[in-house]
Amino acid sequence: MNPNVTTPDEPVKDSAQRRKARRMLILLFVVCAAPAVAAYLMYYVFRPQGGTSAYGQLIEPQRPIPAGLMVRDESGQPVPLAHMKGKWLMLSVDTAACDEKCVNKLYYMRQIRVLQGTERTRVETLWLITDGAPVPARIHEAYEETSELRADPVALAAWLPTQAGTGVRDHIYLVDPLGNLMMAFPKDPEPGKIKSDLARLLKWSGTG
Repeated sequence: MNPNVTTPDEPVKDSAQRRKARRMLILLFVVCAAPAVAAYLMYYVFRPQGGTSAYGQLIEPQRPIPAGLMVRDESGQPVPLAHMKGKWLMLSVDTAACDEKCVNKLYYMRQIRVLQGTERTRVETLWLITDGAPVPARIHEAYEETSELRADPVALAAWLPTQAGTGVRDHIYLVDPLGNLMMAFPKDPEPGKIKSDLARLLKWSGTG
């Protein structure tokens, strides 16, 4: 038989191989796109049935952590804040003096995280300190599980949205594991409602 002659079975085999290759490409795309798809679902499917919206203000369009937003850790080393993505981040912005409202936010974040039970390991609490003053020892000791990071207030103001009559120090913010700013909670928040929002997100999302 002439080796250059195509048999009737060969087109069928070639077609099957092409279909198999396409399926593999589609599967690879789905796996790679899964985190982005999860984030989309969290934004647009997150609202529970019955028309009840989330307590926190959903941030649309997405605001990823700016690549150039640097913070200093507790050892004074500069690191990009974006390097902390991978978990759900609850953020509070304030000065090191930390007045009563600041302490309340730190307390709320700690308790909200603890009340997530076994899911709490998926959540990190961050205090973004906007000056160089020392943190009072009593506050540092009370909230030692909250990371204290020094950040430029101008850079934070450019990234974090506020509501009418408020500033960045009035809110608790939530960042998703992909590094996108997702929610801003109201001034003087109801911690039980923040807990419910976060619990629902952790339930629906496989990321973080």
